[in-house]
Amino acid sequence: MKTSIKAVTTLAGMLVLGVVFGGSASACVPLFALKPAAYAASEGASLVLAAHQQEVSPIMGMWKFTFVSKGSTGIPDGTLIDSGYATWHSDGTEIMNSGRAPMTQSFCTGVWMQTGEYTYTLNHFAMSWDPTGSMYVGPANIKENITIDYSGTAYAGTFTIMQYDTKGNVLQTVNGTITATRINVDSSV
Repeated sequence: MKTSIKAVTTLAGMLVLGVVFGGSASACVPLFALKPAAYAASEGASLVLAAHQQEVSPIMGMWKFTFVSKGSTGIPDGTLIDSGYATWHSDGTEIMNSGRAPMTQSFCTGVWMQTGEYTYTLNHFAMSWDPTGSMYVGPANIKENITIDYSGTAYAGTFTIMQYDTKGNVLQTVNGTITATRINVDSSV
């Protein structure tokens, strides 16, 4: 009997604490199960608080990528534009470690969105410096449209890089193809 009374008392106490400290949380969701919040931009550039979904997408993870020129004015098709590593995160962000010299800015970031079952789009920004690393050239905007293969170990698609000067004028546009292979704990150089 003492065990039953203790169990009922404990349950009642937990319910009271849930009501007092639960705030606006749903009564159906335990406080420890709430996912972290993320800010999402909506129309009109206002920020709204949106529940962050911890869904797993095939794009998430680390990739070894290669950019090759195709259809770019003044750059022969097949010219290696860049290569390196990119990591796509569950929160819709991406970070790239470019093969560029560090003094010219080799790390840059982007945001991605899934557009179909195996297709994605990436909007990526970089800060570009001259070859000596002493003069800021301006921002570069890299846009990718890619498709992951059904095995989830590779992707391919197209990219466009628009290099701007510090006043927002386009200095150069480079188009091409991107290929990538997934990096995992067993990958080697």
